[in-house]
Amino acid sequence: MAAGYGEILRARHAARLLTGTLVGRLPNATAAIAIVLFIRSEGGSYSLAGALAAVYGVANAVGQPLLGRLVDLHGQPRVQLPAALLSALAMAVFAFSGTGALPLACAAVGAAGLFTPPLEGGLRALWPSVLRREDQVHTAYAMDAVAQEVMFTVGPLLVTLCASLWSAQAALLVLNVLGVLGALSVVLSPPSRAWRSAPREAHWLGALRSPGLLALLAAFLFIGVALGSITVAAVSYADDRGGDVVYGWLMAALGLGALVGGVGYGARQWAGSPERRLRVLVALLAVCYLPLLLMPGPVLMTVLAAVSGVFLAPAIACAFVIVDRHAPRGTVTEAFSWLVTTFTVGASVGTGLAGPVVEWGGALWGFAVPGAAGAVSLLVLLATGRVLAAPARTAVVAASSENDPNRAAEPRFSSGDRA
Repeated sequence: MAAGYGEILRARHAARLLTGTLVGRLPNATAAIAIVLFIRSEGGSYSLAGALAAVYGVANAVGQPLLGRLVDLHGQPRVQLPAALLSALAMAVFAFSGTGALPLACAAVGAAGLFTPPLEGGLRALWPSVLRREDQVHTAYAMDAVAQEVMFTVGPLLVTLCASLWSAQAALLVLNVLGVLGALSVVLSPPSRAWRSAPREAHWLGALRSPGLLALLAAFLFIGVALGSITVAAVSYADDRGGDVVYGWLMAALGLGALVGGVGYGARQWAGSPERRLRVLVALLAVCYLPLLLMPGPVLMTVLAAVSGVFLAPAIACAFVIVDRHAPRGTVTEAFSWLVTTFTVGASVGTGLAGPVVEWGGALWGFAVPGAAGAVSLLVLLATGRVLAAPARTAVVAASSENDPNRAAEPRFSSGDRA
C-alpha cells in the first residue's frame, strides 16, 4: 500500500501539485464554518449565517463548471490564479465590511464562491501528464479522494484554531491567503503551465453532451443526498445522547471510514470495467447505511458511522476514472467540475430534505434517507448501464504537440481528452 502511494508521490511534480491543490482548496472546504463563526462573532443570527453560507454554496456550484470550461479553453494559469485572487479579495471585503451592509455582504460572499478556482478538476486533468501509466493515474485518483477526507477533517480544525487564537475575521483572511498561495504553487508548476486541453468541438452543452457523464452525475446527485442527510440525522441523534461531543465523534468517524476505505481501494489494481465496479461500490455504500437505523449507544453508533463511510472514497475515486473515460474531448476540467457541483448540490438537497423528515419522524427516519438515496443511486446506475458502458482504452503513442515544443512522441494512454 505504502509502495503504491509512494511511487505516485515520488513522480516529478506530483507531491507539489497534490499539496498545492489541497492548500488552495482550504478556503472552499472551510467556507461554511468560517462564515458561521464570523457572523456569530459579529453578533448575527444563525439564520443569517446559514443564509450567507448557502449563498456561497450556490455561487460555488454555479462557478465551478463555468470556470472549468474556461480552463479547458484558455489553460490553467490564465484562469486559476485570477479566480483565486478575486475569490480571496471578495472574502476580504466580507471580512472587513461585516454585516453592516447586508447587500454588500451577500455580494461579497457570492463573488467569493463564484470565483473559487476549480483546482480539484484541474489536478485530475494534470495527473495523466505527470503519471504516464494508466494504473498510476487510477491510484492517484484514489489518493486524491483520500486527501480530500484529510482536508475536510483538518480544515475545520484550522478555522477554529485561528478563530480561538486570533479572531473569526483573521481566520477568514488567513485561510484565503493560504488558498492563493496554494493556487500559485499549482499554476507556476511546469505541468500546469504546459497543460493544454485537447481540441474540442464547439457545443453550448460542453461536457454535458456526454450521455455517460449525465448518467454518472445523476447517480452522484443521490450519493450527495445521502451524505447531506446523514449530517442532519446525526444532529438529532446526538441531541438525545450527549450533544455536540457525540455529533463530532460521529462526523469524525464518517470521515475516518472514508479515509480507510480510500487508502485500501487505492492500494491495489482492480480488474474489470470501472462502470461495473462502481455499481458494486454504490450497492455496498447503500447497504452500509442501513445499520445506522439501529441507533445503538454512542460508542457502537460511532463504529457504525465509520463503517457507513468506508465505501464513499472508493466510489468517488472510481467515479473519477469514469468521468475521465466519458468526458468529450477538450472538456476534462469542466467534466470533473460538474461532478464536484453535482455532489455539492446533492448534499445541499439532502440536508434540506432530512430536516423536515427528522422533525416529522425523528432521527430514525432521518437515517432512513441515506439508505434510500443510496438505493436510488444504484438504480440509476443499473438503468443507465448501456449508456455508461465504454470500451477499455489501451496505451497508445501520441504526439505531445500540445505540451512539448519539440513535438516528441511519447507513450501515454488515450482517454479522449489528454494534455
